Amino acid sequence: MTADWTHALQRARDHSPFLALALQRFPDLAGLLAEGKADEALAMALATENEDLGVALRRERVGLALVLGIGDLAGHFPLLKVTGELSACADRALDKAIAHVITRRVPDAEPAGLAAIALGKQGAGELNYSSDIDPILLFDPATLPRRERDDPGEAAQRYARQLVELLSHQTGDGYVFRVDLRLRPASEVSPLAISFSAALSHYESSALAWERAAYIRARAAGGDIAAGEAFLEQLRPFIWRKNLDFTAIEEIRRLTSRIRQAFSGPRVPAPGFDVKKGRGGIREVEFFAQTHQLIYGGRLPGLRKKGTRAALDALAAEGIVAAEDARVLGEAYDRLRQVEHRLQMVNDQQTHELPLKAEALDNVARLDGLPDGAALLAELQQVCGAVADRYDSLLGDDAETVGASADGPVPLPEDFAQKAAHWKETIRALKGHEAQLAFDAIAPDLCEALSNATDPDRATARWETLLARLPTAINLFRLFEQRPGLLGQVLRILTIAPPLADALARRADLLDALIDSSAFDLPEDVATLAARMAACEDDIYEARLDHIRQVVGEERFALGVQLVEGKQDPLDIAEGACRVAEAALETAAKAACAEFASKHGRIEGGELLVLGLGRLGGGALTHASDLDVVYLFDGAIGSESDGDRPLTTSLYFNRLATRVTAAMSVPTAEGALYEIDTRLRPQGNQGPLAVSVESFAQYQCEDAWTWEHMALCRARPIYGSLQAREKLQGIIRQVLETKREAGALKQDVLKMRGEMAKHKPARGPLDVKLLRGGLVDCEFLVHFLQLRENIALTPQIEQAIAQLSEAGHLPSGFVDHFSAMARLLIAARLLAPESDLPPPAARIALARACGQTDMDALLARLAQAREAVAEQWQRHFDEKLEID
Repeated sequence: MTADWTHALQRARDHSPFLALALQRFPDLAGLLAEGKADEALAMALATENEDLGVALRRERVGLALVLGIGDLAGHFPLLKVTGELSACADRALDKAIAHVITRRVPDAEPAGLAAIALGKQGAGELNYSSDIDPILLFDPATLPRRERDDPGEAAQRYARQLVELLSHQTGDGYVFRVDLRLRPASEVSPLAISFSAALSHYESSALAWERAAYIRARAAGGDIAAGEAFLEQLRPFIWRKNLDFTAIEEIRRLTSRIRQAFSGPRVPAPGFDVKKGRGGIREVEFFAQTHQLIYGGRLPGLRKKGTRAALDALAAEGIVAAEDARVLGEAYDRLRQVEHRLQMVNDQQTHELPLKAEALDNVARLDGLPDGAALLAELQQVCGAVADRYDSLLGDDAETVGASADGPVPLPEDFAQKAAHWKETIRALKGHEAQLAFDAIAPDLCEALSNATDPDRATARWETLLARLPTAINLFRLFEQRPGLLGQVLRILTIAPPLADALARRADLLDALIDSSAFDLPEDVATLAARMAACEDDIYEARLDHIRQVVGEERFALGVQLVEGKQDPLDIAEGACRVAEAALETAAKAACAEFASKHGRIEGGELLVLGLGRLGGGALTHASDLDVVYLFDGAIGSESDGDRPLTTSLYFNRLATRVTAAMSVPTAEGALYEIDTRLRPQGNQGPLAVSVESFAQYQCEDAWTWEHMALCRARPIYGSLQAREKLQGIIRQVLETKREAGALKQDVLKMRGEMAKHKPARGPLDVKLLRGGLVDCEFLVHFLQLRENIALTPQIEQAIAQLSEAGHLPSGFVDHFSAMARLLIAARLLAPESDLPPPAARIALARACGQTDMDALLARLAQAREAVAEQWQRHFDEKLEID
């Protein structure tokens, strides 16, 4: 659209007394604007100088208002340019005012120790045309410049009073900005400027709901910017909760209710309608965006936008808000802000209400370029209606019934009502009034979900157990209120998957992972997962370990739900679980190495390696798998580390290995990660935790037992530099390719399996691992053939079986039998963790996960696979397995 400067100037002179007067006061600016030289006019307005700071700031503000106003009316400056320049002007005014009041008291001082935190529209860079600014003034008693006899607190109050006077006092040149300090903590009783420590204490202990929302848009805008930014960084956990926070909806619902009850003007656009506070107005668009930001922003840093349009776009990009809703709300927001500016341009007054008198309303409409007030009202009714519909949908209520059901509480069946009453009396998480209100909101859906469960009694019992273990349940209930379908899914998990039920009782926030649109996608590659685990917002070592545990917990829980719901093949789930574990080990090891090096330095030319064995080496973990690892190191023996507390090479890497084990296994506030099993290292528990690569090679070539070489068949270097891992892989391959006497190898394998069967029998009919003809027998057979034939030397056992089949050592369909048993093992770890036949609902899920129609078909398929293993056992070992 081509800018229409002539029409804009005429409308300003005809309909805006403020702009008309400013055009007379600043003829140079008026001339440039008449020529369409808006950018030159803007530069001239910003270059205002005067020895009196108050005069200079006032003239700059009026000149800027003139240029932006005419540029806005002409269609030259977009909304964000206007609001951005106004916000920058406010920032400069605050910064210059702080420096001025300090140096006037202490002339030679650097203006440090006093910061202005901008909230609201200034913080977002969206300041309106004639706006108050709402900074919070914070000071540091230790660095605030003051005279020797001045108390720091008294000095800060003096500076605050002088700053307000400098910016707000009306003179012949007008004012700079009206300064409102009432958004500071406990403004009724607190001084105008508050110490950083006092403010932090308030927000951490007694902040109100609106204060958290307000800080979404907070920004250090003037004074000691570095101190202000450090304060906001300390405040980040208060603003952005690490878990999905659906209590934000209830907080915003109450705030909306209070605003609507306090507003006595028209509910729809009409004379006297408030375009900011009215239904479907500016504030409801802002609340819509901020509510979603508060819910999801802790988990998704990309949503932490200060601007309203930017927040809506980010929410749409994440799939949290429909793209069409974001577009409608964004365009409505822009138009409402334009109308707000027109209202304020008339007389440079902070107003948001449409004039009551018809001629005044016509005047605003014509300033905007519309024919009359009726046209403006018609447009606003459409705009506000679209906003109100979407905002009311978010809150779940219409404008008249916010916070309460219009029809009263839904009646519940008597037996469920009695259970609910009992829970409220006996369960800690349901004791408070807020918790009971949140529970009542989901009670009808809960009742229906329990009655529809495959095993209602078992589901109810597990639900009670979950509630009894939770320290608080309000957020969980609010989550179910917003996602009713999730409740049924959770009850299925509680009923049929005890390990997932236990995990959920420890960390209800694991459900957050199911809200994401990618909840049923398999985990990404190891590098992507490791990058997520390393992306911790805190550099503290313990916080980084917590973050790893948080990501791993969510990924493992999501994988478990995928299995329970039959969304993925258990074999793919096992591979995904292994990628998660590898990423966790890589991230934790890097963090532990960096932490260790900060005290002990590094060994020049040395590094730690981690060798994965067992299911970790094979690339497929179950939900209950330990991680079998061997720690190795490369580096010259006898060297010392270069840190403040040097250690010799062997001692260095043994202590470092202990640190890595602790990083992976010690419970933190976020729980434990994995059990680490290091018993497969050279000399087992009798040997050192970490050995040199050379010692490992020598041991494997000269002293290792046959079972240790069998374990190497599934060994895979998973941590260390590429060069070191390739070196280690070469050693392993050399060991595995060693020629062996077939008879002795056979006797060793049979002896080991016989001892194992004697001391570790199967626990139940579904112990597919230890049952004769099960997975252990299959793996022993495969490793025997790998070592005897020196072929198929890959740690992925399915690939090894395929290669052995191609060579004629196993039948072509043997891998299918292994895969069938592997699926059962993976699924049973969740659905039948004791290896006994599970309850009926879990049997259905177990059979479905394994690709069978029912439990009888699954048991028949297991028997078939075991017979196939027994047949090959007989063929290669000349020993008959007893398959019961």
